[in-house]
Amino acid sequence: MIDVNQNTTLGKLPMPYKVLFTGFLLVIGLGLMMAGAQIMLTHGMADGKPGLSKEDIVYSYYGNRSGSKLESALTGKMKSKAPDDVRFTLIQWARDGAPKEQWDKVGPLLEKYCSSCHDAESGMDQVAKPEVAQKLAEVDHGASISSLTRVSHIHLFGIGFIFLFVGWIFGMAEFNYRWKLILIATPFVFLIADILSWWLTKYWPAFAWLTMIGGFGYSLASTVMVMTSLVQMWLPPWTQKAP
Repeated sequence: MIDVNQNTTLGKLPMPYKVLFTGFLLVIGLGLMMAGAQIMLTHGMADGKPGLSKEDIVYSYYGNRSGSKLESALTGKMKSKAPDDVRFTLIQWARDGAPKEQWDKVGPLLEKYCSSCHDAESGMDQVAKPEVAQKLAEVDHGASISSLTRVSHIHLFGIGFIFLFVGWIFGMAEFNYRWKLILIATPFVFLIADILSWWLTKYWPAFAWLTMIGGFGYSLASTVMVMTSLVQMWLPPWTQKAP
């Protein structure tokens, strides 16, 4: 085991631990980039425009209460999945109250353009089923309490462990002691703020800005810790300038 004390530094670690920590940090760094891309491709398209904005966060958690989830999807992130005339038909059906007598017209469209992705194996809503489609045609109130609870505990447990190991490795870096403590604590603080903002935005859309700050805060702090750790493990000491 590594004797972690005030004299343990990344540059003096045995080679097996350098390789182990480097592999972990590189995978985590790649994971952060993939997470950012996933956010841009999902939440970032909630308002139908590329790039993450406050409106995207509001639509995702508070909802677009002037319309349905079906309409929000067809005018947002799913806009490119069906021709304009098909989207118009589906949106009009939702606005008319999703009448059952029109299912013979609407059902085949959902089956043709949506069921290839929204199937039983995907874990997503099977929109080609009438009961699911009618539920999605109701007024969009954003994320449900059950989905927020599920995603919140997954993020808190999973990302919390990531920050634990990244902070543990960075704790052996040669860095200004006060700033080291701040950097190690920052991701945990912003993670809690990020999760809390989802729940607040669900009821008060003005809190959407906190979601963006939370995600940016822990991503920036993690990036600094990851890059600093990699540099101090592999670059010669004379090339490094500790803050």
